[in-house]
Amino acid sequence: MANPKTRKTGTAKKSPAKKRTLAKPAKKTAAPRKAAKKSAIAKKPPTRRKKSTGFGRVRVPIDARLDLVFQKDYQAREVFDFLKVQTIRELEQFAPDEIFERLTGPMQQTVLRIRKTLALVNRHLARDEKFARDFLREVSPSSTKRRSSQG
Repeated sequence: MANPKTRKTGTAKKSPAKKRTLAKPAKKTAAPRKAAKKSAIAKKPPTRRKKSTGFGRVRVPIDARLDLVFQKDYQAREVFDFLKVQTIRELEQFAPDEIFERLTGPMQQTVLRIRKTLALVNRHLARDEKFARDFLREVSPSSTKRRSSQG
């Protein structure tokens, strides 16, 4: 009798295994769709984490006032006033190159105005004589001709 029991258990084990193997392929085709949806949803939060976790735990909140964070750095506070930003969130919207461009543009214009004003009063900066002469020729070509004919 031991033989029939083992045969029954052996056949019983084989038949559920066959059923499971047949049922598994159907589940596998349905499972990748669900897995794709879950993986797409799961991919969004890691991208956010990558941005914030690069330096470890944040020590200052994003809405912290810049004048409090940079209390002792007067020049940095002047830059923030020029950019018209008050919080770290607003400041983080700028790239370093963009800040340089915004700061140097007005400085270049100011230096150009200085050079032109000095040229108008027949003066110039160090090693800037050529610019002064060229500017005077552009501004008043008749007055330079008179000066050259007089001299």
